[in-house]
Amino acid sequence: MTTDPEVELLWREQEREPRPGLSLGRIVRAAIEIADAEGLEGLSMRKVADRLGFTTMSLYRHVPGRDQLVDLMVDEVHRERASTPEEPAAGQGWRARLEAAVREGWRLRRRHPWLAEVRGTRHLPGPNAIAYYDHLLSTLVDTGLAPSEVIAVVGMLGRFVDAEALTLVETRREERRSGVSEQDWWGGRDALYERLDRFPTLSRLWTEGGWDHPEDSFEFGLRRQLDGVEALISERDESRDESSGCPECGTPLEPAPSGRPRVYCSRACQQRAYRKRRSG
Repeated sequence: MTTDPEVELLWREQEREPRPGLSLGRIVRAAIEIADAEGLEGLSMRKVADRLGFTTMSLYRHVPGRDQLVDLMVDEVHRERASTPEEPAAGQGWRARLEAAVREGWRLRRRHPWLAEVRGTRHLPGPNAIAYYDHLLSTLVDTGLAPSEVIAVVGMLGRFVDAEALTLVETRREERRSGVSEQDWWGGRDALYERLDRFPTLSRLWTEGGWDHPEDSFEFGLRRQLDGVEALISERDESRDESSGCPECGTPLEPAPSGRPRVYCSRACQQRAYRKRRSG
């Protein structure tokens, strides 16, 4: 088997209970506590060493550097997620299972917003992070989507969750830096608000209460993204139905003039199917 020191470090079994003295597990947990409080920008090998009461050089006997430490931190918090998974009730469809899995990722980022700061394409995944990714893929693998589409959907949703989490990161960073809450900062911008009446659409939405009860950006975005995935799966279902004939009468389906897949051979069959769904 090919060996890679960084992969070996990340994939070897870590101790789960703290032990006396310095250990890799203690280093990782201390680093997570610092990142939770200060974000990744506040994380350094020196701060971890100070927190544990050791010299910085002593940490390097356990982990080569900060980048490798961050990879270990990511996998450790995913292990935390795996220990308390939240699954939908048995028998629910792909959408409920996918939504539950995405919400797990969102809850993880609410607890550890710095996860969204782990950017770039060269961070090695560990076994717990891969297990979560595999679980996301499994919710879609039998939906009729092409393999590349399954991977693309999971990637799209992951980027959406990270984008929402980055807003939390940026808000906390500014509040730490300024000592002023987000609400208080925007509440003191009267000089700006007095100039906005020259913009008719913004003013109309303001007077109609558009900002009184704003949509939760995560909830709104997740619903809309899942709607899009559902529409794509329906398209794939229609394509499969076309190859087997009209689901109502079995008549072979002729290509539609528009080039789009046909589901029923006639308007009458479509209406019969609609009535059955309504009555069922």
